[in-house]
Amino acid sequence: MTQPLVVLDTPTLYYRAFHALPDSLRDPAGMPINAARGLVQALTSLVERTGSHRLVAALDADWRPEFRTAVVPEYKAQRVTDPETGSETPADLAVQLPLIRALLEAAGIPLAEVPGTEADDVIASIAATAAEPVVIVSSDRDLLSLLSPDRDLTVMRPKKGGEWDAIRVDDLQGAYGVPDGERYRALAALRGDPSDGLRGVPGIGEKTAARLLAGYTDLAGVLDAAAAGHSDHGLSERRAAAIREHREAVLANHTVMTCREDLQIDDAVGAAGGAPDPGALRALATRHGLEQGVSRLLRILEPGSDAGGAPAAPAHSWTGAPLWGFDLETTGTDPHTARVVSAALVRFGDGAPVERRTWLVDAGVAIPEASVRIHGISTAHAREHGVPIAVALPEIIAAIDAVRASGGMLVGHNVVYDLTILQAEAVRARTDPDARGACPPVIDTFVLDKHVQQRRRGKRTLSAVAAVWGVALENAHDALADAEAAVRIALAIAAAHPEVAALSPADLHTAQIGWKAAQAAGLQDYLRRSGKPDAVVGRDWPFEATVRG
Repeated sequence: MTQPLVVLDTPTLYYRAFHALPDSLRDPAGMPINAARGLVQALTSLVERTGSHRLVAALDADWRPEFRTAVVPEYKAQRVTDPETGSETPADLAVQLPLIRALLEAAGIPLAEVPGTEADDVIASIAATAAEPVVIVSSDRDLLSLLSPDRDLTVMRPKKGGEWDAIRVDDLQGAYGVPDGERYRALAALRGDPSDGLRGVPGIGEKTAARLLAGYTDLAGVLDAAAAGHSDHGLSERRAAAIREHREAVLANHTVMTCREDLQIDDAVGAAGGAPDPGALRALATRHGLEQGVSRLLRILEPGSDAGGAPAAPAHSWTGAPLWGFDLETTGTDPHTARVVSAALVRFGDGAPVERRTWLVDAGVAIPEASVRIHGISTAHAREHGVPIAVALPEIIAAIDAVRASGGMLVGHNVVYDLTILQAEAVRARTDPDARGACPPVIDTFVLDKHVQQRRRGKRTLSAVAAVWGVALENAHDALADAEAAVRIALAIAAAHPEVAALSPADLHTAQIGWKAAQAAGLQDYLRRSGKPDAVVGRDWPFEATVRG
């Protein structure tokens, strides 16, 4: 079966990574690498998701082309951050662009750019001429206008948590109320796009624009109906007057939103699917602190590899077991007295969430304001919408027991805290089985991360560890988001450390008991040498030895 041609809207991917990952991510020389790291992670995810090695990276040779600013001088003008150079690129991103280009080239991904045009135009030209299925990867909604019944075309848009939306022409009706990309462009012209400096018709949003297009067929029909003073299909007198007043702006929007499809990009397309240069990639990774992400990317790009992922782990590997992310949000920081406010379990299959369970819990106690500021769940909200702890607790423990019975593993970050709280709740409620009795083998990404990168400085919070392993976490302290992130971190560590991936669930669980004890001993020794002679760091895992209810 022919692999699809995957065309990257590269600027939207590295901008998204730049804003999603912290600027504290730096290489050994101090250069920021958040955009580069996020892009490498996205490339790996895309190859795994699409099953294709045939990638092309479209780039902006000119992000404000003259042929567009001649029609709308305001086009993207509000994004200019340096009037002298006309640039929109923040300094911490600009310094990463040569590295990004070098990474793409070393990965065997051809760069496609044409002077005087944007990446959108390159992408549209490929979509118009390709003989094979094309997958466009972009967060730019304008590219939905390329979807047509006559093209085997998919637009993949990034979502939170490293997921992707795959949109085809048949999806437009349900999502936007229009049947094809041509009508989507008309909708966008009426709606406008403030992010690009394109003014739409006041009072007309997506739903109204879709209704007008459904009634009057196309943009010309809507404009003619407004000029004639029609008043059906949602075209009120006020809206008709607004369309007449802004007719020229709408037409200009439509022109600017129309991508060129005549660019010569055959060389880049022909080079798609080329072999990476492992030596060059590894050298870049070592120089810039990108070893984990590049190692995983190389494993799926090198000739003979399976685009579905890294080489198969041993049959007994924990990576083949059902993995369930687990997290609690609570009323406090003391695991013996804190109460459960929310809980989440999420099962992964083939590297992605396939089942989710969540609980909002009324623990019967007030939630301190400090805790509300962290997770956003107030006492009033929990009491009005939550399930009483007497109902929720047996359900949560039963769900964990079902994970154990299925041969699965529970994955969390600093999970000894969550499990100790759950056990304390069980002791108070005299639940049978309690959390200890129900618990399957456990993966703690706090312990795992500290084991494989013992000398790394900096925080080991979930957000910090997620950033290190290239895992997007955009809604930290939401139980479901945190549970999903923990599984993704565990899988990223497995991809970079075959010796960890090779362990069975039981062996990994046992190994972490020893790793946790050694880590605690090391921290305790450090604290005692640093002026805290009475410091004691608990070594118990995955539950504290004595749990007070």
